[in-house]
Amino acid sequence: MQPAVEFRNVSKAFGPVQANADVSFSIAKGSIHGVIGENGAGKSTLMSILYGYYHADSGQLVINGKEQQIRSSQEAIGLGIGMVHQHFMLVENMTVLDNVMLGAEGAFKLSKKRRETEVKLREICARYHLDVDPLAVISDLSVGAQQRVEILKQIYRSAEILILDEPTAVLTTQEIASLFDILRLFKEQGKTIILITHKLGEIMDITDQVTVMRAGRLAGAVATVDTSKEQLANMMVGRPIEGNLPRKPYAPGAPVLQVENLQLKDANGVQLLGDIALSVRAGEIVAIAGVSGNGQSELMHILSGMRLPTSGTVAVEGKPLPWAGRSNADGLPAELRDMGIGHVPEDRLRDGVIKDFSVMQNTVFGYQERVTKGMGLFDFDAIAKRCAHLLEAFDVRPKDPNVRIGLLSGGNQQKVVIAREVSGSPKLLLVGQPTRGVDIGTIESIHTQLLRLRDEGVAILLVSTELEEVRALADRIIVMSGGRITGELPIDEFDTTRIGLLMGGMHKS
Repeated sequence: MQPAVEFRNVSKAFGPVQANADVSFSIAKGSIHGVIGENGAGKSTLMSILYGYYHADSGQLVINGKEQQIRSSQEAIGLGIGMVHQHFMLVENMTVLDNVMLGAEGAFKLSKKRRETEVKLREICARYHLDVDPLAVISDLSVGAQQRVEILKQIYRSAEILILDEPTAVLTTQEIASLFDILRLFKEQGKTIILITHKLGEIMDITDQVTVMRAGRLAGAVATVDTSKEQLANMMVGRPIEGNLPRKPYAPGAPVLQVENLQLKDANGVQLLGDIALSVRAGEIVAIAGVSGNGQSELMHILSGMRLPTSGTVAVEGKPLPWAGRSNADGLPAELRDMGIGHVPEDRLRDGVIKDFSVMQNTVFGYQERVTKGMGLFDFDAIAKRCAHLLEAFDVRPKDPNVRIGLLSGGNQQKVVIAREVSGSPKLLLVGQPTRGVDIGTIESIHTQLLRLRDEGVAILLVSTELEEVRALADRIIVMSGGRITGELPIDEFDTTRIGLLMGGMHKS
């Protein structure tokens, strides 16, 4: 059968960064095709070329047997190509119906078009089991439901080739299972699915073929049934991946973080956090597990100084956080950094980096006062040396301090954020979703750095929705549901069923 997509000797560079180099492979029609590789391997760039966001410097794209010059996403949509991005492209205060119609209104008078579109959307939802109300407001939907809206939008626009970029990065286990059921149904209907993911278990579970990229080039292309997770990992990074990382025996020191009776209500009086009490000691990693949206983000915002609590106390090494007399959190994060609190935010693009600034500039944000030479003047030589050291120590690629950080892959952006916070020599490190959307090699690198800090006596509070990550890093596990702590257990009592019940709100007896 004629392939749905063929890449023939495709190359693309961004200045000195060669994102794709002479890439050639094909994608069978009516298949689920995985594209994997380390962060910065060129996967997203290649798919952006297919979707018309970028133009290849050389090479050809062949769609259903015909060479195409795709100059815009509108042209890609016209060819039956749709893309669901890792960061959803939805207007949150609009309805599902309005988001689907946006840019495809097709009529001057919208009332009739809206009625016709609503009927069509309900038919698509029923056919593909998407379970979305066209009249619901986006902000009222779960992350999984918002992703189904993105898929619904592409099907409404007659997509026959569907690209999904890291589709499970923010989904629960149940939402992932539902998504895969939908993708299998798409395949049965003859549609072609291109799945970009770092999760090798998912690749083995759902794909028919796998293309592996490394450093912008093709590293391998195999049938899924003929490979294994270990072989794919080796192809991705060019070496075996360590399963169990070395760590010193658990020997925690004195308490560093102590939280008592922490409460948070929103402007409408809705309880977001209730009766939160926890502690983290030196040389200990405490992981907070739970489904996203159960208060973990709000807790980290308070502990990092981004938000004030309604009531309660928090102390670091016995010293209360300076909330007294404040009406807002302005300037508080800087004061908390001075107290020895580092923060790796869960949303690196929103809170961790400034995309239009250089890598070097991003390595000093929040720590500017530590790289001056008097009278508020920056010591640029010291900044450059510091940046070069961090890029080398944390294996950031490319090691160009002047490149705009928005051009780096997500995993390399994350390495820069972690490097910056670690360079501040924190006593307490708050880490939110450290490996969300990053590849297996970067996961290993980040985990190694966190365990090293733990072994050096740093207190680490980790928030992760990945239970395998919790198992790999934590000394103790705290489970949250509905803004409250529902249970706590040491790592040697790790049990996915028990944790799952606690995540569902069943309190520990």
